[in-house]
Amino acid sequence: MKLYSFILFAAAFTVLTGCSSTQKIDTLKPEPDDASPLVYDSSPSFINLPISIKLSDIENQTNALLTGLIYEDNNIEDDDIQIKIWKQAPIQIQNDPASPNKKIKTILPLKANIKYRIGTKKMGIELYDIREFNLNGKITLSSETTLSNWKLTTKTEFKSLDWAESPTMTVFGKNMPITYLVNPAISIFKKTIEKTIDEAIEQSMDFKPNVLQAVEKIATPIQMSDTYESWLRIVPIEIYSTNAKLKNDSFLLEMGMKCNMETIVGKKPESKFSPNKIALKPVAKIPSQISANIAAISSYVDASKIMTQNFAGQEFGSGSKKITVKNVAIWHKEGKMVIALDVLGYINGTLYLNGFPQYNPQTKEIYFDKLDYVLDTKSKLMRTANWLAQGYILKKMEESCRYSIQPNLEEGKKSMAAYLKNYSPMPGVFVNGKMEDIQFDKIQLTNQAIIAFIKINGTVNVSVNGLK
Repeated sequence: MKLYSFILFAAAFTVLTGCSSTQKIDTLKPEPDDASPLVYDSSPSFINLPISIKLSDIENQTNALLTGLIYEDNNIEDDDIQIKIWKQAPIQIQNDPASPNKKIKTILPLKANIKYRIGTKKMGIELYDIREFNLNGKITLSSETTLSNWKLTTKTEFKSLDWAESPTMTVFGKNMPITYLVNPAISIFKKTIEKTIDEAIEQSMDFKPNVLQAVEKIATPIQMSDTYESWLRIVPIEIYSTNAKLKNDSFLLEMGMKCNMETIVGKKPESKFSPNKIALKPVAKIPSQISANIAAISSYVDASKIMTQNFAGQEFGSGSKKITVKNVAIWHKEGKMVIALDVLGYINGTLYLNGFPQYNPQTKEIYFDKLDYVLDTKSKLMRTANWLAQGYILKKMEESCRYSIQPNLEEGKKSMAAYLKNYSPMPGVFVNGKMEDIQFDKIQLTNQAIIAFIKINGTVNVSVNGLK
């Protein structure tokens, strides 16, 4: 009996000492919650939209509009004049270097047939003589330009006429030279020519469709990271423009777009572009600096792996009361981050911490402020392992609950750099720009990741070359 009692005592002692050196802690897991929506607005930004239109483009458009018979007035009753004007050869549109106000010069090779009625009508009797003129030459015109309602408009003046052939008048079915008569009478049709050129240039220089087509492409969401399914969406608000300027062989329209840049995580978002709501506003100067937000996205899986590595080789506690952290998992819960630590040693089980994510701009690290045990975990530690609930151990754990987002920042900058390096969403439209230093803005939590928003200052230019 004594031997049997000794064996029972020894077995009981072994069990008890074993329980005292390794204890199982059973804590309640704080279940993750949804942190939708996953859409974040940034501060308004300005994107430059310099429109460069070569005079050759205007020339081509004008020649396409004006072919063959470019003007015809068959009603002689209203003003005693009938006019027909044909374009004889392609119209030339050039910069007028002799003009101090940067005007454009238009050379129009034409042939004109003019019937001019002379006479009167008295007592029901018509006493008229109709004179018919035939002109063949080149007319030179000079035009001032202004920008109005999405169009480049001109005010054209007749400057000179150089005859290819001497003007003639039909007399008894024959063409008789009448240069000495026609030169003073050019005023008969010069207003018609001026108006025809102005209307053709205005029609060919309606750049609204080109600008809105370019803006529509820019406003189409662009995937910045396929790994984290992040998208950059530009939402146009207003478009500004200074007056058009003629430089060398091109017109330059300094335009700018005020917009919001949004970062969206998840599936591809829809475009928010609404062409009917875009108005063109005249301004004296276009802002060139932008402030854009990019997202440094850290998935919970990646962040957990980094933090698990931070805990490697560390022991928490002293003497026989020590634990090691074997695995870390994090997720979102009610605006805080939950950090689950799987521990082995004097205590086996999972410890749950929670805190608010913060950003250290010096180290470029995410860390957790006001880190503490979840209430259920804390109450059970107070009963089973009060030493583990003490502040200095928690503080030491807190030092490992951090991770650098430097790789994410570099990835974000790399994505933006690709977008700003001659990116062409459509033919003739190119996006270029440069980035300056980045600054931390804010942290947002989603049900998928921690997103650190970074402000980038710089410039963005979207050039639209030519009219198609």
